[in-house]
Amino acid sequence: MPTSRGLLWAGVAAVAGGAVLCVLGWYGVSGERFAERQLPYLASCTVPGAALIVAGAVLVAGAVLSSARAPDGRTSGPAGPEAAAEALAADGAPPPSSTDPPVRVPGGTLAHRPDCPLVADRSDAEPAGEAELDPCPVCEPWPR
Repeated sequence: MPTSRGLLWAGVAAVAGGAVLCVLGWYGVSGERFAERQLPYLASCTVPGAALIVAGAVLVAGAVLSSARAPDGRTSGPAGPEAAAEALAADGAPPPSSTDPPVRVPGGTLAHRPDCPLVADRSDAEPAGEAELDPCPVCEPWPR
């Protein structure tokens, strides 16, 4: 992804520039005995250098996060039912195939097949009925 690569290099450049400014500030401060003569080095080198280091770290983190996104915009890391679906697909297990009516967990927003691994062992699963629920990405209780 060109965007994440640009963010990464901008972040690395900002961190490197900030490190150079901090070293110059330290060198200037170390050569002065009195605090009033050290303040210009702190104000012109060390503080902006530290700000550049923080900004560079934010840019690098943004690059890492944007490269972790799939082309369709979802994150590729383990998060939520999508990760469970990927894990089940990786195991080679067939998807749930129950033809019974969908169920839901009280307070949940997803409709599941009764044999869905996310609700199969739950005693509090109840029939979905006519509730407006999103389909579970693991068991896909009805065609989209």
